[in-house]
Amino acid sequence: MAVTPEGKVKYKLVKFLNSLEPRPYMFFPVPGGYGRSGIPDIVGCWKGRMFAIECKAPGKFGNTTTLQRRELQRINEAGGVAFVYDGSILDEDMEAILSGTPAWHLELTKEEK
Repeated sequence: MAVTPEGKVKYKLVKFLNSLEPRPYMFFPVPGGYGRSGIPDIVGCWKGRMFAIECKAPGKFGNTTTLQRRELQRINEAGGVAFVYDGSILDEDMEAILSGTPAWHLELTKEEK
């Protein structure tokens, strides 16, 4: 079975997350008939901070739905770290973001590239 471009991004991200010390707790919510829509692709906790990451194919960074944006915003407002990842963020930037750098840093990083 062929892997989608978004699937390749998720694989790269999970490989990075599994390389962190200590290894983060994470899971991959599966939308269902009784769940909420817009939940990010990966939800976890690292060094006491909750994170949620919505994965997109390369170049599709801005293609989030209204529900996805709402969920990311709610998580950030609650003190977690939530953002969109399309594979273009450097590992050292990812580690800083997961450590608590505000999610707007991603928008600045994307514009600077």
